[in-house]
Amino acid sequence: MHGRLRKAQKIAELLALRPSDGRPVRVLEVGTGSGAIAQYFSELLNERGVVNAVDVLDQRVVSTGYQFDLVKSTALPFPDGMFDAVISNHVIEHVGATQDQRHHLHELKRVLRNDGRGYLAVPSRWQLIEPHYHLAFLSWLPHRMRSPYLRWRGRGFYYDCEPLGMYSLESCLQACGLVYENQFAQAVKAMIDAEHQPPIAAKLAALLPMPVLQMFRVTSPTHVYLFAKNRAALANV
Repeated sequence: MHGRLRKAQKIAELLALRPSDGRPVRVLEVGTGSGAIAQYFSELLNERGVVNAVDVLDQRVVSTGYQFDLVKSTALPFPDGMFDAVISNHVIEHVGATQDQRHHLHELKRVLRNDGRGYLAVPSRWQLIEPHYHLAFLSWLPHRMRSPYLRWRGRGFYYDCEPLGMYSLESCLQACGLVYENQFAQAVKAMIDAEHQPPIAAKLAALLPMPVLQMFRVTSPTHVYLFAKNRAALANV
């Protein structure tokens, strides 16, 4: 749970929610899992905001402060343009193949306000150690070899994830008509601020100028993006 709270703090810093017209800020987390991130945002916004969360299973550890709905697919049970911010944190790799992943993004776009922002994080396909099953090179393999490799190593029977490389993810975002900004450098800085004892590598990376640090974004084990319906919505982040 403590790790989830640090993650929520990082997401909040990157989204930089700033209510300006007196109305409540509406936030949606898709794939809430434990509910820790949704609860963090409800406490952060307090009476200034309303937080919704959805998931295909109810696995919540904390359930207060936000509204929760079960969903059966990537379709979201909300009207168009409802939310100021949408969060998809390590979810898109679980929704299915490319068509399902694009529908997930289309739905995030649909429920987002024209001036709203979204947060998207996905583990890189090219991590040396696949983060869900902790096997080296698992997601590097062709699709037909992943499940047999999983069974051979005694870690399961079917590989049910579809992690993305940076360029594949950006292709999906473009296909959905979203504008986006890679947040690698900003995420490293935010992690330094959020972690009590950040990794030494992160500390060293944070010493680099932001433009130089951003050049290493393709090597990131997790790809982090802010996205919106238009460029103006990202201009003041």
